[in-house]
Amino acid sequence: MKKWDTVVIMAPLWCDFGRMPMKQLWRICLVCLLFVVGTACAKPLEEVEVTREVIVLETALPQEGVPVVSRDLFLRATEMVVTRIVEETPEAVVGTPTPPEPEPKELVVCQAAEPDSLFLYSTRMLDKENIHHTIYENLVTQRDYGYQAQGIEKLPSLEDGDAVLQTVTVQAGDTVLSADDEVMTLAEGVEVVNAARERVTFDGTPLEMQQLVVDFTLKPMVWSDGKPVSAADSVFSFEVNRTVEVPFTTVDTFRTARTAGYEATDDLSLRWTGLPGWLDQTYFLNVWIPLPEHQLGKYDVDLLHELPDSARRPLSSGPFMVVDWQPGDFIALAPNPHYYRRAEGLPKIGPLTFRFSPDPNQLLADLLSGQCDIVTQSAVNFGQIEFIMDAEESGLLQASIQSGVIFEHLAFGIDSFGEYGDENGRPDWFQDVRVRQALAMCTDRQGIMEQIMFGQSEVWDGYASPTHPLHPSGAAQWSYDVTKANALLDEVGYLDSDDDGIREDLTTGTPFAIELITSVGAELRPRIVSRIAQNWLECGVRVTEKGLPGLELFALGPDGPLFGRRFDVALFAWTSGMEPPCQNWQSDQIFGAEDSIGDNNVTGWFNLAFDAACQQTQQTFWDSPEFIAGHQAAQLVFAAELPSLPLFPRVKLAVARPEVLNFDLDATQNSELWNLFEINLQE
Repeated sequence: MKKWDTVVIMAPLWCDFGRMPMKQLWRICLVCLLFVVGTACAKPLEEVEVTREVIVLETALPQEGVPVVSRDLFLRATEMVVTRIVEETPEAVVGTPTPPEPEPKELVVCQAAEPDSLFLYSTRMLDKENIHHTIYENLVTQRDYGYQAQGIEKLPSLEDGDAVLQTVTVQAGDTVLSADDEVMTLAEGVEVVNAARERVTFDGTPLEMQQLVVDFTLKPMVWSDGKPVSAADSVFSFEVNRTVEVPFTTVDTFRTARTAGYEATDDLSLRWTGLPGWLDQTYFLNVWIPLPEHQLGKYDVDLLHELPDSARRPLSSGPFMVVDWQPGDFIALAPNPHYYRRAEGLPKIGPLTFRFSPDPNQLLADLLSGQCDIVTQSAVNFGQIEFIMDAEESGLLQASIQSGVIFEHLAFGIDSFGEYGDENGRPDWFQDVRVRQALAMCTDRQGIMEQIMFGQSEVWDGYASPTHPLHPSGAAQWSYDVTKANALLDEVGYLDSDDDGIREDLTTGTPFAIELITSVGAELRPRIVSRIAQNWLECGVRVTEKGLPGLELFALGPDGPLFGRRFDVALFAWTSGMEPPCQNWQSDQIFGAEDSIGDNNVTGWFNLAFDAACQQTQQTFWDSPEFIAGHQAAQLVFAAELPSLPLFPRVKLAVARPEVLNFDLDATQNSELWNLFEINLQE
């Protein structure tokens, strides 16, 4: 069939349009348009010549009401199917024929942007991270709110003895971590935490502090030039990380500055030693992805981000290696012939190509026409989700939709700063927890999520996902219930005394009318605000939206309304993640408060039990009983007190052809291509 035969065959579809709903008609037209665009740009199909054949004509009748979905998409009319039966006389076979080699499976990944460099420590970019997963073996993954060893034999642990917390003696001139979490040279007057976990002031007398020592073992990886990956390559990578001076990069100066030593103890063994005083909660992550010292060691470190050997065609320790890069067009990779997991049949596919386009509609058309096998999350617009869901239902593609860790929430102005609110111009509306609880019950969060996010997200009752391993059972739930919400507001004493539909503060007579600030330009925010305003009006609260440019909304205090704590209610996004961010509501994060060390707690709320529980999580190691108990206790307090009202997280969205296997998004693994070594194509 020629590419334009598709358009001709679809002609019988028009006769059914008169009976279709307009919404369905629009979607079908869009599918057709995308498909025609894609097929017009596709390579012509190869024609196969058959020398002798018998033609049999058959008629295919679809079931009533069930569309036949094929390359001609939503074809409803009877079509003629041509079956070609080839008659040949088999030749005599001598011996056992050798089975043909299977054709290599080629995968094409389409994403929004082309990286500027493939150097490991270059500019931060999700589309670059996608390709890094192909050429650098993951040492540790972070899937489903947990950590997993991949390129190392295991995650070290204090329980297993490959991580040790030792006591060392420090003296003047040593580099330590101070009690205020600063890297400092020890001198008289510096405050530190001693081995007894006491905060003390150094007076010149040597004292004892705690220090972490952690051992790692690399798996037997091999560079794509055939040379074994060594522990010395990881030490070289650490030194590059510590010394490279390229702005806005993936360089981790926080960890390197807090490292006392990183050394190879054997061909594949490494030892990391932290500064005295740094009890790193995730000490098992302090291992560096190797770089080939035998190739890159001769170069100036600050030039590595632009040299061909490191930036254009770096040696690979991962499943693939770069074989060609045509700027502005594609990057082509082939399986690494020395990949250490080749005996496991990995990677599953052969040639791998990355293509780039900033146009999400074009890439979706390319996927439907077969020119892309995967379109990554960077290249999918959330505005396409309804079409994508319809196309998946029709079998045209598979959608990978996953709730992420960036969540929308409403922050209440509980304790404002300066002369704003709190009896200065308006009553202290939100100081009473019952008001916050009532407004939570007056917010149809499930309905908003289903409408705005097409039901693809989830409602949160706290600042962590309900599926997070640290999420507690028994957290307070504030389901949508207008009757209970109004009763609770009546109990507080905010009543509608003049029957105008808006409650008043009976002391001052001030109507319960608040301003909800948010950023302009965010696609979903106006719709969220509109629904909240409708909901709260049912409870006698009038909402006026005030949209501000991001730079103005998020300006630092006291000038910025958000971080300067001068607002009624604010709608914006916070990031959760591997560890629930309780510190965003600690009292030492209140701007303008005594002993404040930050400004993340924009609500001004403080609770001593919450502070104690959150502080406990910061003084213990990941996954310890104290760590788990502290996080769960803090979330229980938050869910009851509601300094902020969590709504739902944003979603990650990527698409693939139906034939793609083992492709899926994860909430906490940043890139969806972390497992390209096992992504496959159906036979």
